Amino acid sequence: METEKRVEDEAPEAGAEHLEAGEPVGDQAEQAGEDEDLAVTERADEDEQEDQDEVEEQAVEEAEAEIEIEPEEDMIVADLARTRAEAESYLDDLRRLQADFDNYRKRTLREQTARAASASQALVARLLPVLDNFELAVSAAEQSREFDRMLKGVEMVFGELREVLEGEGLVRIEAEGKPFDPERHEAVVAVEQEDTAPGTVVDIVRNGYELRGKVLRPAMVKVAK
Repeated sequence: METEKRVEDEAPEAGAEHLEAGEPVGDQAEQAGEDEDLAVTERADEDEQEDQDEVEEQAVEEAEAEIEIEPEEDMIVADLARTRAEAESYLDDLRRLQADFDNYRKRTLREQTARAASASQALVARLLPVLDNFELAVSAAEQSREFDRMLKGVEMVFGELREVLEGEGLVRIEAEGKPFDPERHEAVVAVEQEDTAPGTVVDIVRNGYELRGKVLRPAMVKVAK
């Protein structure tokens, strides 16, 4: 009986010992769980910090890139403005040049017209005495009816007219007895002519003239064949 009692007394003590021994085990598990949660939280914080650092670093890089791009854009804008200003300047110069050319063309046309009018006026002024002499010759012929006097008057007027025209540079083209020249002669007929080489001008149908070295009218001629 004493033995059983002692065993029963020892049993609660053993259970108490187990309870006392189990308390530290439970605390350790709880502490380990808290440590694990803390570690997870720290890792999450670290990951979040790393993400934030990456975002900030990317923002800094983008800002630096924008800072680098802005000067290039400013240079492009400046070059464009300078080019536009140069184009406007060239356009203004072109407009002024065109205006100057138009003024020069109009002035030249006026001067040429004035010179032509002056030359015509001078020629007509020189022909007026010839016209007066023609009128006198016709009047004298009507009064006298003398052929010789009329012929003499006409010859005199013709000489005056020829002198005026020669003074202006008019020259009669020589043709008779000359080789045919298509630049200065115009053949109207080919005729048989003894003792004359073929292609030689044998007669003049109408006189031709040159004015200051330029053919004004070719001479109409007969040519030996």
